[in-house]
Amino acid sequence: MTEIDEKTRTELEAAAFRRLVEHLRGRSDVQNIDMMNLAGFCRNCLSRWYREAAEGQGIALTDPEAREIIYGMPYKEWQAKYQREATADQKAAFAKANPGH
Repeated sequence: MTEIDEKTRTELEAAAFRRLVEHLRGRSDVQNIDMMNLAGFCRNCLSRWYREAAEGQGIALTDPEAREIIYGMPYKEWQAKYQREATADQKAAFAKANPGH
């Protein structure tokens, strides 16, 4: 395996993260509940992880601010534009995959 120094590793991780966020912004057709059912995380989880990382660095970031970074717009705006009501099947799959969530 190629040896990668810490600075380069961080830069590569940051680039991959930015690419993931860009990809998710372009795939507004993919609902968060489907992501949760298939992968166990969604855009909201990603924004929460971002906020927690900021807090770990002493940066105060609210949930709405972190969500806007991930969604590329205020969360309420994204919901109004793209979020659809979950189907009974989606809700059942979510309950099975994420008990107690």
